Amino acid sequence: QVQLVESGGGLVQAGGSLRLSCTASGRTFSSYAMGWFRQAPGKDREFVSRISRNPITTYYAASVKGRFTISRDNAKNTVYLQMNSLKPLETAVYYCAADTGVVGGTTPDRYDYWGQGTQVTVSS
Repeated sequence: QVQLVESGGGLVQAGGSLRLSCTASGRTFSSYAMGWFRQAPGKDREFVSRISRNPITTYYAASVKGRFTISRDNAKNTVYLQMNSLKPLETAVYYCAADTGVVGGTTPDRYDYWGQGTQVTVSS
């Protein structure tokens, strides 16, 4: 079992930055990959970024590449998402998720455990 708790959401102006955190408990954090997704009202849950277990590799949705950075601190059981140059259309609930499997992927069905989400609102 893995429990995930996100934090760091809030209200920011367009062009601003936020850093989201997700702290895990339960299973050994370094043994699984982590991802970030987001869901805007009336839309499907959308992949944002993924970070593997060691050796570390990262993946980004095309829409955020170059502006968002995912990282992990295994000593703190925490994954981060640094978001820069935020846009109003990126207003959504952001979720972290754990992938304890071996196949990997960027679709929600690949992830076994989910946090409760944190709201990010970008004003114009």
